[in-house]
Amino acid sequence: MSDSADHLQSLSWKLRQVVGEDNVLANEPMSAHTTFEIGGPADLFVIPDDPEEVHDVVSLCRERGVPFFILGRGSDLLVSDEGYRGVIISLTEGLLNVSVEGEEMTCQAGVNLREASEMACELGLSGLEFACGIPGSIGGACFMNAGAYDGCMADVLQSVRVLMGDGSLETIPADQLELGYRTSRIRTEGLVVLSATFSLREANPESIREKMDDFTQRRESKQPLELPSAGSTFKRPEGYFAGKLISDAGLRGYRAGGAEVSTKHAGFVVNVDHATSADVHSVIEHVQKEVARQFGVKLETEVLFLGE
Repeated sequence: MSDSADHLQSLSWKLRQVVGEDNVLANEPMSAHTTFEIGGPADLFVIPDDPEEVHDVVSLCRERGVPFFILGRGSDLLVSDEGYRGVIISLTEGLLNVSVEGEEMTCQAGVNLREASEMACELGLSGLEFACGIPGSIGGACFMNAGAYDGCMADVLQSVRVLMGDGSLETIPADQLELGYRTSRIRTEGLVVLSATFSLREANPESIREKMDDFTQRRESKQPLELPSAGSTFKRPEGYFAGKLISDAGLRGYRAGGAEVSTKHAGFVVNVDHATSADVHSVIEHVQKEVARQFGVKLETEVLFLGE
């Protein structure tokens, strides 16, 4: 056995002591954990049950010098065909608690963003309507300041409970998170979200539902939700719309292998036929090159790339 494999096996044994035998998986295919349905195996896939276990798992990885990645629902993520050499820490099976006090809602990092918006609606709390169709987790949404339909996390986020780089736990007010367009301190400093508290406002549940139904109808009519994707592939360039630029460049339906520029919404690259990560990369690079050549606009990806 190589030193690397021996090191990994030793770490695996330690992780099982923390989260339990059944919550550490070896060579787990990431295609089963991303909305793109793409990605090779992760060396180790770990499922903590609570924030304390997250802390201990992250501490072990840092002590051993093993790379780790915090996984939510796997949206906005493209994992390489070779997979991930390190530990994937999945939060969407254990960190699912939600509490409400007055107009404040606190959700642990693994809570589905759509379910949080539905829960708020049922309680007559407004503010999370924009999130009703975003296929991510609370932690991932804070990480990238997720948004849609002129709303974003920065509008309603009060604070986040995070695991800092030195292993300490802190509650950081939203105004100290440097929330910007698809970015935050959480992303730039590698913080680990454990929970988030939102400041919502009381409203008529029927009015909230009407707004959510409108957003859902608009999303379903314009976006290729019937196919696996990572959501919007590109960030919005200043002064432009990525989808329109791509469409105007004649790239609707452009395909490489099983990946394609959506014919329904050109801002999405979709998995139409068992696409590989390499297929998606090929489409993205061609789109970026053509849009730059034809319009002089640089398209930056919103999708996060993981692995080699």
